[in-house]
Amino acid sequence: MTQPRYAYLGPSGTFTEAALLAMVDADEVEAVPMIDVPAALAAVRSGDVEFAVVAIENTVEGGVTATLDTLSRGEPLVILGEVVLPVSFELAVRPGTALADVTAVSAHSHGLNQCRRWLAETLPGAVQIAASSNAAAAEELAAGVAGFEAALAPPGLAARLGLEVLETGVADNAHAATRFVKIGRPAAVPPATGADKTTLSVCLPDDRAGALLAMLEQFAARGVNLSRIESRPRSDRPGEYSFSVDALAHIDEPRMAEALVGLKRTNPVVIFLGSYPAATGYPTPVASGTSEEDFADARAWVQGLRSGRH
Repeated sequence: MTQPRYAYLGPSGTFTEAALLAMVDADEVEAVPMIDVPAALAAVRSGDVEFAVVAIENTVEGGVTATLDTLSRGEPLVILGEVVLPVSFELAVRPGTALADVTAVSAHSHGLNQCRRWLAETLPGAVQIAASSNAAAAEELAAGVAGFEAALAPPGLAARLGLEVLETGVADNAHAATRFVKIGRPAAVPPATGADKTTLSVCLPDDRAGALLAMLEQFAARGVNLSRIESRPRSDRPGEYSFSVDALAHIDEPRMAEALVGLKRTNPVVIFLGSYPAATGYPTPVASGTSEEDFADARAWVQGLRSGRH
């Protein structure tokens, strides 16, 4: 039987590969490295792979815009699961290189941003060079073709590539973490677990005072808490924005389903990006009056009114 193919940001050794291996057994899948996030998601859309694992959010930089924008444009894709990994780096160099020799350092742009303060204090004169991934920067350095003397590499990769490590635990925030998601094509939604998220992209109907509040009230009125909301510019309407939202509920729950109905009625574009188990596994608190039983009782009461029962 053919193993499912998973696209991820390559080459081997990236944090994204580590996230993939935290989600699935390495012996049961074929991992396919990609040059960037859009390429990984395009491979799912084309059918070249069944799934992709991509970063969607980190605790330093917030949302990963390449993921948010690519998910909300083009053929539908959905999130099937998530994992959160701690993130810190090793400062890798070619053997014999001292810290004083480093005039340029490379990493993925998010990696550089996550170490901005450390780099300013430790390598104040070094040029920062963005790479397609942290692992790609380390590979270039090991191959001796790079225009830089150091790379911020995921832990363990330097030793594998024959590089030396000058510093470990490199990060501005010792508790930095990145959230990764598994992406697939739309199918039947997995059942609710009681500890779920629903991810959406919503475009407001017009640019007016109170439009965002009206959208948020669709959630608030039904007791649906949001764990993330951020604006993204609309490519088709300059000066206007869509909103990427993570709601702590599942589409099978009446409170989430009714919020979706309200959003669809009042907003021109609502893109459903999946209901899936949250990485924390903690049961989502349900406010009084918004449980499945509360909604069922209310519907039964209304039906009784229609039938003449008061």
